[in-house]
Amino acid sequence: MTTITEFNEVFGTSKPIIGMIHLKPLPGSPVYNGEGLSAVIAQAVEEAGKLVEGGVDGFQVENYNDPSYFPDVAPAETVASLSIVAHEVHKAFPDTPMGICLLADPIASIAVAHSSGAKFIRATVFTEASVDVSGLAIRRPHEILRYRKFLDPSIKIFADVHIKHSAPLAMRPIEESAYDAAYFLADAVIISGKHTGFETPLEDLKKVRGVLPEYPIMVGSGMNKANAGKIFEVASGAFVGSTFKIDGDSYKSIDSDRVKDFMRVIKEIRNR
Repeated sequence: MTTITEFNEVFGTSKPIIGMIHLKPLPGSPVYNGEGLSAVIAQAVEEAGKLVEGGVDGFQVENYNDPSYFPDVAPAETVASLSIVAHEVHKAFPDTPMGICLLADPIASIAVAHSSGAKFIRATVFTEASVDVSGLAIRRPHEILRYRKFLDPSIKIFADVHIKHSAPLAMRPIEESAYDAAYFLADAVIISGKHTGFETPLEDLKKVRGVLPEYPIMVGSGMNKANAGKIFEVASGAFVGSTFKIDGDSYKSIDSDRVKDFMRVIKEIRNR
């Protein structure tokens, strides 16, 4: 299993914060405006700049505004579009670790990551079948791992457990599901609240930490200045999206001042 030390080396710090870049709708999305990728790229690079200026330790490019997501295999137009956008973001900020989350296809995410220079992916479904908002999502870790081995073994897989906006097809204790994801070679597990922006239950984090005492456990939603201290008593890192947005609204743009204020709190926590 991956150690917390190995996890920290990806970002060059302990308790890394990964800021979310929620892209404008991509070609093929039901809400795509049909005007090409120029505006999407410009928005993504601008958002990345705000995150880097604010001091985050990495960022993730995600087709967040493409409802409804494909529950298994993403279409060609989405893979192609996300690859182009992510490549431009990485070209603008090559020194900041970048991740990819192509909802909800971890194999396609690995392909985009390799093509764009990303260091990790977020696999929203990895080891268990899930009843997702878009349908039944069935992932097979052996396929994901073999594809990574074939294309780029350096890419890290951060795997969600009981991913938000869904439920496991067969409900199991969250700590058992997390242990299996780690056993099947995920480089970190992600524990979230029920929906985007909802606080991750501290009790869930403690249950997972109980069975994975030396393994990277990430928070996938709901971290803010008020709860970061207690969460980081247990967690190893976090994805932060809504907290960085204007008014804390996940659909709005990133607020540079909110990023800076939050990262000042994180630096204080690291120095305790």
